[in-house]
Amino acid sequence: MTGNDILLWDETLFKDLSVLEPDYLPEYFPHRDSQLNALKFALKPALRGMRPLNCLLVGPPGTGKTSAVMKTFKELEVHAPNVVTVKVNCQIDSTRFAVMSRIYRQLFGISPPNSGIAFRKLFETVVNFLVSSEKVLIVALDDLNYLCCEGHANEVMYSLLRAHEQYPGTKIGVIGIVNDASDLYCLDSRVNSVFLPEEISFPRYEKAEIMDILKDRVRYGFYPKVISDEVLEHIVSYVEKTGDLRVGIDLLRRSGFNAERRGSRMILSEDVEKAYEASKLLHLCRGISLLSDSEKQLLELIAKKDEIKAGELYKSFHELTQLGYTRFYGMVNRLQTLNYVDADFTGKGKRGRTRMIKTKYEADDILSCLKKA
Repeated sequence: MTGNDILLWDETLFKDLSVLEPDYLPEYFPHRDSQLNALKFALKPALRGMRPLNCLLVGPPGTGKTSAVMKTFKELEVHAPNVVTVKVNCQIDSTRFAVMSRIYRQLFGISPPNSGIAFRKLFETVVNFLVSSEKVLIVALDDLNYLCCEGHANEVMYSLLRAHEQYPGTKIGVIGIVNDASDLYCLDSRVNSVFLPEEISFPRYEKAEIMDILKDRVRYGFYPKVISDEVLEHIVSYVEKTGDLRVGIDLLRRSGFNAERRGSRMILSEDVEKAYEASKLLHLCRGISLLSDSEKQLLELIAKKDEIKAGELYKSFHELTQLGYTRFYGMVNRLQTLNYVDADFTGKGKRGRTRMIKTKYEADDILSCLKKA
């Protein structure tokens, strides 16, 4: 390494580190035009002071669902002063009171009292404000399935979607964000009959799309010539494996820190390898933490076997959870879609086809993450 290659102690490779933060909202948001257009069309009635269409955004983690909502909300803030938008993280706010408190904070700029106030009183304060100020409320419930896990999904959805019946003039639209539509098995007929969402699908990004998006982050996040196309290709290969764009953004950030630690002006493959070793379990654990309790139990059963036939797995799963085959089959397919398991058909069954199921990751890594989840 020559003198010019050495990064001085007061120098950095990062032009703008915020571009590589997980919650950064990029100006450049490609490969999601049809999804953005569908979302904007559904919310268009709110611009005219009417209730928007409800939406359900469906797709694996790291496919741009939340970013699409936040970009649309940002535009509404500028062009529609009569519209109030609220994003609720249902992993954090997983009860009816917590969701309504989040909405209250957005409307009034302060938190409601922690105790001594009933949900009904809080809800009435919110809807009375919406009616008197002629505001339209759009609520995005991110990771809506967490309300299912906690048993609060029906009461939250029912309160929001049927508010106009009890309080005439109330205009509320709901955007649900989930990894899989089957996550909403818990919604009852009373809710489904009024939710009736426009379903907007967010498929996994393809390799060329991943490269395009990460190149843009590199352009604004790093100084020129910090990362070569070859090294970026290396990062893209890891993102392809997980299907989660956030993995690539995190790897760019960690790889940059690794290069700086070495005093290098360039990120090398060794920096990426080291970054991936440090972060791969982090991403696996984060993904597993988003699974329902039943999905975690199923994944644990699979991880404890090198390979298991679907029939044997279902028997163990049913004994453990009392859930039926339809739910079991849906969960296996979901774990396969999320890239945690392989579930391939072979010709070894009694009828010529049986499904052999095994984990895609090291079993010890999965079991370690399940303990933390």
